[in-house]
Amino acid sequence: MAREKRFNNQENDLLNKLICVNRVTKVVKGGKNMKFAALIVVGDGQGSIGLGMGKAGEVPEAIRKATAEAKRSMIKVAMMDTTVPHEAIGNFGSSKVIIKPASEGTGVIAGGPVRAVLECAGIKDVRTKSMGSNNKINCVKATFDGLAQMKTAEQIAALRGKSVEEIKG
Repeated sequence: MAREKRFNNQENDLLNKLICVNRVTKVVKGGKNMKFAALIVVGDGQGSIGLGMGKAGEVPEAIRKATAEAKRSMIKVAMMDTTVPHEAIGNFGSSKVIIKPASEGTGVIAGGPVRAVLECAGIKDVRTKSMGSNNKINCVKATFDGLAQMKTAEQIAALRGKSVEEIKG
């Protein structure tokens, strides 16, 4: 039941992408309790993205809960024009995602859930490779891990107390 859906939220112009909806079952003494779990990525297209998971008895309610959590957990991603500043490897569970910068005009070379995260962040030129588990939830969290590692030359120079020219060499 994996679906990808795109819809614009009018009140604050955030791009929401539904990565997947899973039906989860809990077996109890009286039978099976079924619920739905939704995974949503929210982004403004300017470098801010958030991830949310919601679980409820009905799909729309699970999506609403996931969207609310994604808006609360927004992070800022370092970008250079339309790409990422450097290569990064994100890990989560047994999923690994390699994110590499690409020249302008390359486009987003990524598969499924990784592509949705990068498009929400507003990254237009990037190359990625997913390895290990292809579980959508783990791939999305590994992508977030890789994007959270991104730093611009200015941020690194400030951390080291040097100028940008000294860092770039």
